[in-house]
Amino acid sequence: MTDPTSQNITGILAGWKSGDTEALARLMDLLYPELRKIARQYLEGRPAGGSLESAALANEVYLKLIRAGGIQCENRAHFLALCSQIIRRILVDHARRQGSAKRGGDAIRVPLDEVLVEVESHGIEVLALNDALQSLARIDSRKSRVVELRYFGGLSLEETADILGVSPETAKRDWKMARAWLYSQLAGKPRSA
Repeated sequence: MTDPTSQNITGILAGWKSGDTEALARLMDLLYPELRKIARQYLEGRPAGGSLESAALANEVYLKLIRAGGIQCENRAHFLALCSQIIRRILVDHARRQGSAKRGGDAIRVPLDEVLVEVESHGIEVLALNDALQSLARIDSRKSRVVELRYFGGLSLEETADILGVSPETAKRDWKMARAWLYSQLAGKPRSA
């Protein structure tokens, strides 16, 4: 049986694509708590008193979606995949504005406990992660996309596989290989205090 909330989201997404100006607001009513939860996960482990909060991050995603207009998304997973790309860009832009690449000052650190268990649990700077993901994308774009969807979008392996048009087993293999590759790239990176 299909989840009524999923059907609702799919219908709202179709309305948004067709120009229904209220559809995005209805969609955000349903998914805002999930976006806040995802945002909170990325912002854990960063120094207290930082200028970026989970509500602000989720609100920035919403504003970017408003500016973009009706975008074609087939379902909840596709919408969250789009949001994952937006969240990643916001975090990278914010980290660049903070000058973390040069000074290490107020660098945004994102927890990668699930991805890189062996790396310090305090997290990896978002710019280092972004650079590593860009390098991975040049080698294997699908594996980079798996990380983006799982990590930044909070999607399950099954949802990730569906978006990428691969089997869940392939997505699981890609996830495992991407984590190992990222570990090798990020384990030796110096982190700011």
